Amino acid sequence: MRSWAALLAAVLATVLAGCGGGGAEPGASTEATLVLDFQPNAVHAGIYSALERGDYADAGVELEIRQPAESTDAPRLLEAGRVELAILTVNDLGVAVERGLDLRPIAEVVRRPLGAVIAADRERVTEPADLEGGTVGVTGLPSDDAVLDAVLESGGADPAAVERIEIGFDAVAALAAGRLDAATAFWSAEGVALRRLGVPTREFRVDDHGAPPYPELVLVTATEVAERDPELVEAVVEATDRGYSRLREDPEEALRDLLDAVPGLDADEQRAQLEALLEAGAFGERIAPPDLDDWLAFAARHGLVDVDTVGERLRPRASDP
Repeated sequence: MRSWAALLAAVLATVLAGCGGGGAEPGASTEATLVLDFQPNAVHAGIYSALERGDYADAGVELEIRQPAESTDAPRLLEAGRVELAILTVNDLGVAVERGLDLRPIAEVVRRPLGAVIAADRERVTEPADLEGGTVGVTGLPSDDAVLDAVLESGGADPAAVERIEIGFDAVAALAAGRLDAATAFWSAEGVALRRLGVPTREFRVDDHGAPPYPELVLVTATEVAERDPELVEAVVEATDRGYSRLREDPEEALRDLLDAVPGLDADEQRAQLEALLEAGAFGERIAPPDLDDWLAFAARHGLVDVDTVGERLRPRASDP
């Protein structure tokens, strides 16, 4: 079987063969739109730094960044050809591909899972088994149940021994008010917010408790775009890599770029999120082609998608050069 590194190489192969891209005049910028997975936050700081510092422009891309109204926006917009690129969670990518959307992952942005089970009382809850008999909030997404099951099973607890309460994305308020014993949430966002509120939390990060270190956020394009304009794909990947390299070298500069581009963000909150991400090694040394085999194994174990179908569609194809 071909390696995952072959995926990006296949996308870019026609560049080396001298194929034309979108038909633009030599030296002209290519317009492209990137839709995010969620509202802008610290995890996107490398992208905004690349935009603010001219990395995309230097690569010949006039990039527009768009915020989604809902998490389902990006796959629909890609399939409809209304945007060229998107940031997706690996779970949203899998669901979209299972539905038949012809999408291609081209690079990992966050290389480890961000999901966790967060308990509100670190003195009472010291291990996952302490949650048996308690109440745990979940958003209602199947991926949340997978995270919760993995954490509980890793600690020898019975997943059926907790009461699951659907709370949407209200984990911070619910835990801060003491309405729940724990909730599934992102340790890089809700976990940070809870600590800043002084809630004595304990985090069980899923890749420390039952899950492999699969990438959480992936840069994605439609297969039609990848095949029609490989130069655009290469340029965006390279510029994005420069933005995240800058973030690792000078987090404060990248944070300023994010805050300048998105007025209204809380600077202290975003700084705390970025520090948590960097401390956890969430960003790789380079923006690399995504290896989704570990996620496929996790998805198979927890029934998140039809893994045979999704795996076949996400892996490099036999017809690729």
